[in-house]
Amino acid sequence: MATGSKPATTDTTHMQARPDHLSKDALDAVNAGRHSRPFACLGPHTSGTQRWITTFQPDATEVSARTGKTDVGLERMQGDVFGGVVPDGDYTLVVRYADGTENVTADPYGFEPVLSDFDQYLIGEGTHKQLWRALGAHVMTHEGVQGTHFAVWAPNARRVSVVGHFNMWDGRRHVMRSLGQSGVWEIFLPGVGDQDLYKYEVLGADGSLVQKADPVGFGSQHPPEQASVVRDIDGYGWDDGAWMDDRRAKGAVDAPVSIYEVHLGSWRRRYDEGGRPLSYKELARDLVPYVKDMGFTHIELLPISEFPFDGSWGYQPVGLYAPTIRFGPPHEFRDFVDAAHQAGLGVLLDWVPGHFPTDAHGLAHFDGTHLYEHADPREGFHQDWNTLIYNYGRTEVRNYLVANALYWMEEYHLDGLRVDAVASMLYRNYSRKEGEWIPNKDGGHENYEAIAFLQEMNATVYGEHPDVMTVAEESTSFAGVSKPVDSGGLGFGYKWNMGWMNDTLSYIEKNPIYRQYHHDDLTRPLMWQYSENFILPISHDEVVHGKGSMIAKMPGDESEKFANLRAYYAYMWTHPGKKLLFMGCEFAQPEEWNHNADLNWGAADEPAHAGVRELVRDLNRLYATEPALHVKDCDPSGFSWLNGDAGQSTLGYVRYGRDGDAPVVVMCNFTPVLREGFAIGVPHAGQWDEVLNSDSTNYGGGNRGNLGGVKSRPEPRDGHDQSVEIVLPPLSVVVLRHAKQ
Repeated sequence: MATGSKPATTDTTHMQARPDHLSKDALDAVNAGRHSRPFACLGPHTSGTQRWITTFQPDATEVSARTGKTDVGLERMQGDVFGGVVPDGDYTLVVRYADGTENVTADPYGFEPVLSDFDQYLIGEGTHKQLWRALGAHVMTHEGVQGTHFAVWAPNARRVSVVGHFNMWDGRRHVMRSLGQSGVWEIFLPGVGDQDLYKYEVLGADGSLVQKADPVGFGSQHPPEQASVVRDIDGYGWDDGAWMDDRRAKGAVDAPVSIYEVHLGSWRRRYDEGGRPLSYKELARDLVPYVKDMGFTHIELLPISEFPFDGSWGYQPVGLYAPTIRFGPPHEFRDFVDAAHQAGLGVLLDWVPGHFPTDAHGLAHFDGTHLYEHADPREGFHQDWNTLIYNYGRTEVRNYLVANALYWMEEYHLDGLRVDAVASMLYRNYSRKEGEWIPNKDGGHENYEAIAFLQEMNATVYGEHPDVMTVAEESTSFAGVSKPVDSGGLGFGYKWNMGWMNDTLSYIEKNPIYRQYHHDDLTRPLMWQYSENFILPISHDEVVHGKGSMIAKMPGDESEKFANLRAYYAYMWTHPGKKLLFMGCEFAQPEEWNHNADLNWGAADEPAHAGVRELVRDLNRLYATEPALHVKDCDPSGFSWLNGDAGQSTLGYVRYGRDGDAPVVVMCNFTPVLREGFAIGVPHAGQWDEVLNSDSTNYGGGNRGNLGGVKSRPEPRDGHDQSVEIVLPPLSVVVLRHAKQ
């Protein structure tokens, strides 16, 4: 508490006739914490020619209003409400307690509203693109006084209060002002500042009294603690101007986009501090240069919006506007992003607008009604994840989510969002049996409201930040996921190619003797490859829950397992589509991913594992430096088949760039049979250099290949006038580039 001595002059005013705004019922409601409009009776009010100051001060023995050098005593009116007539002019409250302490503070009920009418209009309309600037907790100077402004949307609440250590978590003390039809409650609390803990105590429409974390809070306590934390997020000095000026080209469909997917809590841990995860600052120091050295272009973070349960990996967020405190405060997360940008790396966030947990301190039943979620569990409850589903048809809820997407771009300079579980949003009957879902207005299963939300989100994000990317994790045949909204699409920049992932993993896991019967698992994905802008994902979902690690999926003895995995990665990196690989997969981690432990860095240095890592590094560099391997990832004119042989489990294709770019020929052998003198057609005459061979000894292979390259002969094959003969090692991929004459 602030303390101070009494001024020389004290004037105690005897209680005069109680004005109308201080009725017994009103004061009873203030004392009981039931008053829904406390600004109507607390603070300064004019009654006739007199100004009355009224304040609620539990535990106080004496209260005065200090004007200049004079303390005007306020009498105890009823319960813990003190009031009296005070001359005009600025005043502070002087509150004294039985232990002799004294608190001198500005009166929270003496300030005008902070939110403008225009803010309220935009909130009500659902078009406030910077919603976080209006709602949440903002450290500021208001009417010359330093403090924090709090604002929260709770339209059906009977009363909302800010509680924290600054008011003994007593919801009667700082009841907020209702701003009417906007449904927003607000209050400015003098003296409250950065790092103070708080919650909103909500007296719900149903009579429930609960304490809620701030839906637009910028910081949180470390779980399992649940309070929000005031965080002053203004004033960060970014040093990433060069990246920001050029980042549009870094994520374009003709750019080499190779993404390293990371769970920050388990990439690497501190061995000297009980295995705790690295901080944002340490990750900036260690993770960023590692990813840069490996040749990836972007880091994709599993969700870091604050979440209560470690085992959810972030996919059950409670604080959508708060970077998790597990690794440090908000500015240190900015340090991480800034470091990535200065290293030439983009940062993407796994974003979860599809559902939220039922935790009592979160959004569930926020104001005593189903405010953010649907009331009917057939629309509002995810059976798979035991979570709640946002009501996308509600204007304010849609605004809350769209603004959140913008928030990460504007406040943290993120370069894009990977949107989780889009399929679950698009269909009302997703993972539901007959009778467990409600059809749309036309009797179908499409979720029109969710579709409209995703379109609005993408149109808004790209409208405000055309240099970022949005990516859909979407596993169905829903048309136009990555088509523009004005063409009837959802408007995403990219879509994960889940079909490619499922088919090719199914193929590569088989014993080579059976692969000849499943050759279409490799060729089928090209049937839809150019229907969307695709990313080829080998994500965290493929190395958990009993699926085994990538190396464990491979058939054969140890040597064959590594050869298979090297061939699969080489095939993936030369196949049309952008790339995504989960951490640990780049060095063939032996074990499944465990979020409670760091990666097996010891294994990473063993020769066979180090060889895979070296291959991934070289694949990234080849992908980036060979235009034919990336500029037409999303253009069918950049690909043509060579005649593969299902019986031999061989597969070939040509990748083309723009006019003048050297074409690249890829030949895959998915059997353990060495094939010498293997003839393939090539699109140009002359020298073809071997630019990558997954069987190289650099990667742990047998070094069987085409050192020095090969020259074409005028013998037609595979639809081309020229052909070459190559050595095609077992379980390998050979990449040839035409040497310009």
